[in-house]
Order: sequence, then C-alpha cells, then structure tokens
Amino acid sequence: MEGKGIPLHFRGALNVILEWLASLPKSVLDARPLLWVRSATMALTAGQTTGIEEKLQAAEIALKDAGLDAQTRDLIGQIAAARSTLALTQYQPETVIIQSHRALEYLPPENLAFRFTANWTLSVAYQLQGDRAAASRALVEALSISEASGGMFSTILALSHLGLLQELENQLYRAAETYRRVLQLVSDQPLPNAAEAQLGLARIGYEWNDLDAAEQHGQQALLLARQYGHLLDRFILCEVFLARLKLAQGDVNGAAAILAQTDRATREQNFVQRMPEVAAAQVLTLLRQGDVAAAARLVQTHDLPISQARIYLAQGDSAAALEILKTLRQQMEAKGWQDERLKVMVLQAIALRAHGEKDKAVQLLGDALALAEPGGFIRLFVDEGEAMRLLIADFRVLIEKQKHRENQQIIEHADKILAAFTQPAAKLQSAISNPAPLRFGDYGQQSTMVEPLSQRELEILNLIAQGLSNREISARLFLALDTVKGHNRRIFDKLQVQSRTEAIARARELGLL
Repeated sequence: MEGKGIPLHFRGALNVILEWLASLPKSVLDARPLLWVRSATMALTAGQTTGIEEKLQAAEIALKDAGLDAQTRDLIGQIAAARSTLALTQYQPETVIIQSHRALEYLPPENLAFRFTANWTLSVAYQLQGDRAAASRALVEALSISEASGGMFSTILALSHLGLLQELENQLYRAAETYRRVLQLVSDQPLPNAAEAQLGLARIGYEWNDLDAAEQHGQQALLLARQYGHLLDRFILCEVFLARLKLAQGDVNGAAAILAQTDRATREQNFVQRMPEVAAAQVLTLLRQGDVAAAARLVQTHDLPISQARIYLAQGDSAAALEILKTLRQQMEAKGWQDERLKVMVLQAIALRAHGEKDKAVQLLGDALALAEPGGFIRLFVDEGEAMRLLIADFRVLIEKQKHRENQQIIEHADKILAAFTQPAAKLQSAISNPAPLRFGDYGQQSTMVEPLSQRELEILNLIAQGLSNREISARLFLALDTVKGHNRRIFDKLQVQSRTEAIARARELGLL
C-alpha cells in the first residue's frame, strides 16, 4: 500500500474511484461499511494519510450492530491492516505490530492482498524495533503470499525488504541479486517503490568501491524518492547516502552542502526518526573538515555511540573510545546484528592501534576481514583512512611471517582493500550488473549430471551439507518451508539420489561442495 508506487494510468483511475466515493452521501457509506473501508484503503494506496483514521472509525461504527459473520470478520481484518499501514507511515512500530496481528486474526486465508499487507508491515515494524529474527519470519510469509498471488507491487515491496534484511546480515551478493530482481520487475516504469532497490544497489556499489555505479543508482533513487513528495522520508536516506559518496570522492564541501539542506528538510518536515542518521553523516564531515569541537557538540544532542568513539579518537582519547566500543560490540553481538558488529570491530581495531596495542589491533583486524570477505566489503575499511591502510599493511606482514596460506581468500581481500587506497574510485565494471556468484563448488564436473543445479539449489545444497534442517534453511534464506522442500526434491532428482546423506556424498564426488 505504498502510496505513489503505482503507474500514472492506474493512479488516475484510482483518483476517479476516490472522487466517486467522496461524492456518496454518508448515509450510503454507513449502510455499506465496505465502502468506508475501500475509501480508506484506496486513499492509502494513492499516497494519502489525512482522514484515513476517521474513515476507519466510521466503518467500525457502521459494523457495530452487524453479526460477526465471515464478511464482518474480513472487514475487521481489513480495517486493522489499513491501520497497520497508516501507523507504519508514522513510524509507530508498536501500533503496527498490534494492528497487523489483529488483521491476521480476522482475515480469511483467501484474502491474500490484505494478509500480505499485514505480514509485510509486521516485518518492517519488527525490523524497526531491532528484532530481525521476527522480521525475517514475517517476511517469509509475505514472500510466500506475494508468490502465490503474483502481484507485482506486493512482490516489489517484499523483495525490497528482503534485500535490506540481507544487507543487514552482510550478505551483499545475495542482496544485490534481490534488488536486481526488483528492477527487472519494474522494467522501465518510474515507480517510486523502486527507490528502495536503487538505493540498496547504491549502498552495495559503494561498499564494493564501484563509486560510479553507486552514484548512478543513488541519483536514480533520489529521483524516484522525490515522487513521494513530503509524505515519506525516503529522499532523506538518499541525500545522506549521496553526501557520504561526496566524502569518498574527496568533495568535503559538497557533502557539507548536501547535509545542510537535508538537515533543514528533516527538521521542517519533522522526520525526527531520521535526525540521528543525518547527524552521524554530519559528524564525519565535520571531522574531515577538522572541526572536532563542532562534531562533539553535535554528538551530544543524539545517541550516536560510534560517532562518539570517533570524537574521542580525534581528541586523542583512545581509552575512552575503546570503552564505548567494547560495550557497543557486546550489545551488537547479543542482538546478532552482523552489520553493526562488523562496523564496531573495524573501529575497535583502529582504536587499539591508536592505544599502542598493535598486536591486538592486527588480530582483531584479521577477524574483521574474515567476516567482511564473503560480502566483499571494501569501503568499510578504506573510509577509515591512513590508520587503516597501515594496519592492513601490518596484517599482511604478519601473515607473510607466519605463512598462514590457508587464509588465502582473506589475504587476497586484504590486498584488494590496500589497492583501493591508491585507486579509491576504481571502477568494478560488472560488480553491480553481474555480481560474483557465491562459492559453492566447481561447476566443471557438472557434465556427469542429468541437469545442472541452479544457483539457488547449490546454495541450499551447501546448507544441507552444513547440517541445517529444512526449517532452518527456510529461515536463513527467507523462503517458505514448502519452497525449500521443493528445491530439495529437485536437487535429489538432479543428483539421482534418495536422501540427504547420498546427496552430500554425490555432490562431493562432483566437486559441488
């Protein structure tokens, strides 16, 4: 139900229907509460939020004396789903969760459209609260419904959120693939809903040091996000990203100008939930400008522990920085937030080096590189500047002395990061359009199979070999349980086996594991 994320010709037809509904006398609407509900839900679809709650309340009053039959229960569920969507536009995750669960309690199984809405808003709300496991569970159901219904807009919403959750798990290659699927669905239509996927690809391109692709996707995301007008805050996220990109390109004044404009818009439109993100980017810019005092004053107005650690490092107080980062890392590990954990570890390594604990810094950097390599993280390290370049050089020297060649992939990734310091805007021409596949074995021996395994089947086969159950694979890959079972059957058929044990053995014979 993302308002303006629909083609113009559909939007025109929608407005015609809304005008007709608005012309009906209140007595007609009261006699047919379904019309009240349609007026509210279609207005939400058209990007309107004013007057929605009043329409939903009118529908409830009209239903008050109705018996609790199947039709009434369905309408009650639709009202709750509409309220969950409205609450999401207002960043009220607690209300979203309450109303989404109420919707799922009342909606019949065949009402796929509203059950999708309830599950999708539930997933987003849990993610906003930081409960990523619950967000994943709700999204699995939303994806299953969108697959069953075949609705393009529901699929776009679900896949865009899936890409974000994959990013949060540092699964950048999978996230890029997911975002590209969104853009394939959108094709050449300028749908605002595609802003999420464009911005996701911009973030990933940036992290892979493909700054040209990052800028192209970031600018496209901003153009699409502006179509929402002042209804949603998507444009703020785009502008903050583009400011960070300016910093990477060495245009500090350009970054400061973007952020000054974004800060004004954020305050004028009261998007308070985005103020910390804007402030964190401003702190980085001020530090690059050498204005540590102004950065310190800004941090005091927001809860920004990583930014505060950066302030301490800039002030030469590495002990205070380490204290903050130690606590923060414990919190991130307890929550299972892989993205934030990695960010903290990188800055911890810098702080340890500044504190004179070089050996610990190098050891921690090695751990961070091991976590970063599967996702291809580069800018996370490069953005830390000369201190990180020296630390990675120390790491390479240590590895050479110890001759730990079993970590060849990590060593190669460290070399790639070192190269990026001397060529910061290096183009990775195919990184976004054709990201490297996950490493699930050598394809060369698949010729002895009846039919080669798909990339998804290879991914599931790898998880089977790790001992994960179907339910665990379902949660890990955000797939419905029946979908995983279907993949298992096809894997067994292609490998010509009857069990998991046989599948693993056969896969090893073929060099797939």
